[in-house]
Amino acid sequence: MQLASAVDPQLADLSNKLIYSAMVVYTLAMFAHMIEWTFGSKGAVAVRSKEQAGSLAETVAAAAKKPGKKVTVTVAAAGGGTTTLTRTAIAGEGATVVTSGRGADEEDGPGAAGTSSRADLAGRIAVSLTVLALLLHGGGIVARGLSVSRWPWGNMYEFSCAFAFAMAAAYLVLLAAKKKVRWLGLPVVLAVLLTLGIATTVLYTDSEQLVPALHSPWLAIHVSTAIFCGGAFYAAFIATLLYLGKESFEKRAAAGLTTGPLGTSASIWRRLPAASTFDKLSYRINALVFPLWTFTIIAGAIWAEAAWGKYWEWDPKETWSFITWVAYASYLHARATAGWKGRKAAYLALAAFACWLFNYYGVNIFVTGKHSYAGI
Repeated sequence: MQLASAVDPQLADLSNKLIYSAMVVYTLAMFAHMIEWTFGSKGAVAVRSKEQAGSLAETVAAAAKKPGKKVTVTVAAAGGGTTTLTRTAIAGEGATVVTSGRGADEEDGPGAAGTSSRADLAGRIAVSLTVLALLLHGGGIVARGLSVSRWPWGNMYEFSCAFAFAMAAAYLVLLAAKKKVRWLGLPVVLAVLLTLGIATTVLYTDSEQLVPALHSPWLAIHVSTAIFCGGAFYAAFIATLLYLGKESFEKRAAAGLTTGPLGTSASIWRRLPAASTFDKLSYRINALVFPLWTFTIIAGAIWAEAAWGKYWEWDPKETWSFITWVAYASYLHARATAGWKGRKAAYLALAAFACWLFNYYGVNIFVTGKHSYAGI
């Protein structure tokens, strides 16, 4: 076993400087995303001529005679090309028909439709800054591990740094895969900064060796999967929150309410994808990562048997990991068997993420248990 004094102070100091540098660049990326959201396009696909606008209005008006009927119209989009819109007749006599669908060129986020070059440029700069911050961030994590010659997630500080890295990396991977998720940039960068801020102030621990129980290959397996699951659960959480906001906005728009933060005058909500998009995204992420969370708990039990002689002792961390598993299982079961969608499912998803969040921060900081040796 390595001695506690086997720490390279220069690499440890370099790690801290790289993490702080990454936070500065993440902050710049956040401001760039805020500019994108502030000056982004209105979200309405431009119709090139009055004739097209009149034709579209006539088509939708005709659909209003049959409430609930969907009408698909193809119009010229801003910046060239065409865009297919789906309009749904909302109600009967005297009601205002509103758009419930979106143009294909708008799904990437505020300003990305091309009608606001300033916002689009800000968004691209934000992505570039996020890439630079991620490189600095990753360098800080690697230097931390090299300073003690072990995997760099042996305590709450290191886990938080790795968790924040996973969130930003997942977002950039989705962008690299040509997924239209630039709208995730602002909430992701905000969460990364918040996580790193808590890590460097409340949870910071000097670079040091681990207690014997943590010297195990399961440190890489169990904790790595937990980090990945946390990043995925957070992405689903953001999608769920945006779903609730967008769904409320669509309901108010259908009722003709134009004032207030969720009224039709709130252009930011108009620029985001449809509520159903967020609902499906949240469900798919949670369904995809749930088996991995199951494996995380099983791997932890195997590690516990090797370290303590028992697979399960209802330690606070074990208990809340299981409670989190039950909460997500309930959410997925309700979606798959009871057909729960929309707000009911969203509230279940939020409750499940709250369990995960308490398991991460609450149990480690405020509850005493066998996992307390990780230190904060």
